[in-house]
Amino acid sequence: MNTKQWEITDLKNVAEVIAGQSPKSEFYNKIENGLPFYQGKKDFGKKLIKPPTNWTTKITKIAIENDILMSVRAPVGPINFATQEICIGRGLAAIRSSDDLDKEFLFYFLLKHENEIVGNTGAVFNSINKTQIGSIQIPIPPLAEQKQIVALLDQAFAAIDQAKANLEKNIQNAQELFQSKLNAIFSQPALSGVEGSGEGWVEKRLGDVISITHGYAFKSQNFITDYNGKNPIVLTPGNFSEDSRLYFTQKNTKRCISDFPEEYKFNEGDLVVVMTDLSSKMKILGKPAVIDSKNILHNQRIGRVIFNTDEIERDMLYYFFQSDDYLSAIKSTATGTMVRHTAPKRILANKVSFPTSNKQQKKIINTLNNIRIYKEKVVMNYQTKLNNLEELKKSILQKAFNGELT
Repeated sequence: MNTKQWEITDLKNVAEVIAGQSPKSEFYNKIENGLPFYQGKKDFGKKLIKPPTNWTTKITKIAIENDILMSVRAPVGPINFATQEICIGRGLAAIRSSDDLDKEFLFYFLLKHENEIVGNTGAVFNSINKTQIGSIQIPIPPLAEQKQIVALLDQAFAAIDQAKANLEKNIQNAQELFQSKLNAIFSQPALSGVEGSGEGWVEKRLGDVISITHGYAFKSQNFITDYNGKNPIVLTPGNFSEDSRLYFTQKNTKRCISDFPEEYKFNEGDLVVVMTDLSSKMKILGKPAVIDSKNILHNQRIGRVIFNTDEIERDMLYYFFQSDDYLSAIKSTATGTMVRHTAPKRILANKVSFPTSNKQQKKIINTLNNIRIYKEKVVMNYQTKLNNLEELKKSILQKAFNGELT
């Protein structure tokens, strides 16, 4: 492909840019009255915008089928296709191709630049306006060549997407293997296949072997987001992962900048459970983690497990808190609408089965540890391959718009 024949022009010269405008909320409804209304990226699918959940009787700015919708408020740059006539709010802009610009070619071009939308000073925008979108420079090959590039990209991306789907299925299978073994141990110990299981087991109410304490009611002015600081970390539900681990990032690390009662500092090795979920989806509610470092503070949304007896090993309970039966019971008794909550009393009402022999418990823990380590290695390997496929997509897009795709 001869890129010397490609005209470089402002996007506004080959496409119409329509900035979204939000109607007043009094015109919104969920009964399909008026036009479907979209506000931002939260409704984006993989390539096509998701079915509407909101409508408006006050029509401000309209996008039509096959318009490209761009998120123009943080995050800036993600794109989707409109699938019908819709009203767009201020979090979106619609980009409508002219006859000289293939809409799929434009989509791939914007996809390539999704993370590269910068201002004249090089600063990444928290928002972008109609003028700035219209000023994006785009190469315009002859229309036949645009369609040829699209066909090659479609073919390459379809193969990559299939490979990704296979890897994601493998990840799911590895996770389900671990979960099924864990569930079998706590739901049907005699059939779990673990040496010594089913013999000498006892069922007890959690409240008979542990108690759970609330943390300190830290207020927002008591902490700041600070990943690299030295102040104590305030543990929040946002630090819990779905696989029952704690993780700390630039965005979710909260550090205390005020005085606090010393008894609300965790000990290394403490077992904790989430008592407030991050959303109504309840992905982490009731899940456990083990405190594996010092200088972490006990927030009220986290339950700290106190063992009243040495009958049950900490890690036996850690794995029980990941079982489907327990988590289902926690979710079924949760309260709240937008954010769901549980409480020590509701957790402690559940029953747990475990061997009376600590030696047998340790054998089970060792079995689950080995399966978990295997699962994590498999998942990490497949995740690396998934990341490589994403990089391959970027490389192919780069070649496509350098005229190197054949």
